[in-house]
Formats: sequence, C-alpha cells, structure tokens
Amino acid sequence: MDRPITVALVDDYDVVLMGVATMLEPYRDRVVVAEIDANEPVSRHVDVVLYDSFAQPESDQHEIGVLVRNPNAGRVVVFTWNFHPELVASAQDQGVHGYLSKALPARELVAALEAVHAGEVVISEVPGRVRPNGLDWPGRAEGLTDRESEVLALITQGLSNADVAAQTYLSANTVKSYIRSVYRKIGVESRTQAVLWGVRHGFVPDHRRLDTWRGGG
Repeated sequence: MDRPITVALVDDYDVVLMGVATMLEPYRDRVVVAEIDANEPVSRHVDVVLYDSFAQPESDQHEIGVLVRNPNAGRVVVFTWNFHPELVASAQDQGVHGYLSKALPARELVAALEAVHAGEVVISEVPGRVRPNGLDWPGRAEGLTDRESEVLALITQGLSNADVAAQTYLSANTVKSYIRSVYRKIGVESRTQAVLWGVRHGFVPDHRRLDTWRGGG
C-alpha cells in the first residue's frame, strides 16, 4: 500500500470517537483517522467511513443510507455490537461495505478496514459476549458496561422501555435488567433521576455531527 488509508469516524458522541481514534493510533502507518468536528463540514474525500452505532436508532437505517450516498465517503463500514440478522441484512441492502464487531482487537479492525478499502465486503462473525477492546463510551468511568451505557443514552433521549427494546433488538426483560443495573451503578432510584444524570454526564447526542455528513461536506 502506497499510503495509509484515510478513515472518518462518525458518531454523535465525542468520547466514543476518541475511544476509537485512540484504538487506531498505534497503526498510523496503515490508517489515518480524519476525525469529524461537530461544527466544521467535511470538505475532502476519505477512503472509509467507520460508523459507530453507539446509541443510534439502529432499527431506522436512514443514517447508514445517507452515509452510503455521501460523495465524500469512499466506502462505509458499520461498527457495532448488534448483529441482529435484520440489521445486518438491511445494512447490506443499503450498500455498506463492512459490518464489523466492536469485539475485534485493534489489529483485526485495521486489517478489516484495509480489506474493505481494497474492495472486499467484510462482515464479522456473530460475536460472543466479549468486551470491546480499547474502546470508550460515556459512563465507563462510573462502571457502566457498553450495553448499559447505550440503554441509558436511549432513555436519556426520551425512549420508553418498549422503544429501547425495539431499537436494540433486546427483550423487554433484558432492557429492564440493564436499567436496574444502571440505576444501582449511578446511584439513582427513578427514571427522571437517571435522565438528569445522563444529561449531566454526556449522554445527550450531538446530532450536528451526522448533519455534517448529510450535507455531503
């Protein structure tokens, strides 16, 4: 390869973007991260867009379609823990070039991005319950797991338990279990208190980041 591939990281949460960027940093000779600023349009082409699906409405694939159609996005890859068959099939139907697991070690993620850039379509095997390697997310410092953090982010956005279950493809009982665990870890006793805690601790998305990509740079 003559030069490192350029990768744009897309997500509404800065801490998530920084976690992925830090994970890729040791591989700068192979991958250069072109991180997207929430307030500055992207004006140049990138080889690969890595769309981290943290706390995104995965049952609504609109965002993925927007990215695939963006002229600045060479190839589009979804980076997620949710491998529900309907989500994978929908993403493939819309033309994504990769659907990668957050459980991948950094070296395997880099190799997958290189394969996508070379023209392959790369779909990770359905992962087991493995903690993401080297990533970060809101609430991690307080002991929230990645799943718990995503559930809290969704209820902070005003979603009901049923909505959270539908968008994450989790069962209602599993969502309730996550919420009870979240309450215990952050020291609250009600949904209202949890939402206020979430607002204060960075669980409100900055949708301007994706709006930038909708505009095509």
